[in-house]
Amino acid sequence: MSELTYTAFLGPQRLATGPLTETLRAVKTALDALEGPRTQPLIVFNDETGRPADFDWRGTLDEVLARHAPAAKPGPGRPRLGVVSREVSLLPRHWDWLESHPSGASAALRRLIDEARKADPEGERRRMASLAADRFLTVMGGDLPGAEDASRALYAGDRAAFEAHVAGWPEDLRLHALYLAAPALGDAP
Repeated sequence: MSELTYTAFLGPQRLATGPLTETLRAVKTALDALEGPRTQPLIVFNDETGRPADFDWRGTLDEVLARHAPAAKPGPGRPRLGVVSREVSLLPRHWDWLESHPSGASAALRRLIDEARKADPEGERRRMASLAADRFLTVMGGDLPGAEDASRALYAGDRAAFEAHVAGWPEDLRLHALYLAAPALGDAP
């Protein structure tokens, strides 16, 4: 997935997939067109991570778009560089090793992570796709027949078994699960 996309579901029905602004526009338009109260849950997923994303749908379309426009969030770290401060727990010997590097602990950690990611880019791509697909499966398919077996097949890289376990699912859920799982199963998305 080269460009970050989001996918919105209203119950088992896919409303939209696309870049954030396009997805927000499609969802808000669909919500405004609903007659009566919404009876199905609305969940929007970040397709790269498989995590649900939370949006405030109140107000006009322009207000929703303005509220959720991509922007750097201020806070600890170096926001202009995209650095976000988070906590890491290490043993004293790990801190000693990190502190012995002249560029500092943060730079040493970043370098180690980048080296690990570059060492096996295909494996990293499959791992990230497995995580994203599994998160989606847990949220949207957790109560459906074959969900646990589909997750096992996903991590085993068994495409045939994965497809068999999601075959009876509502079409939009099944197709999106296959889309997210494709890189983990050795296929292009």
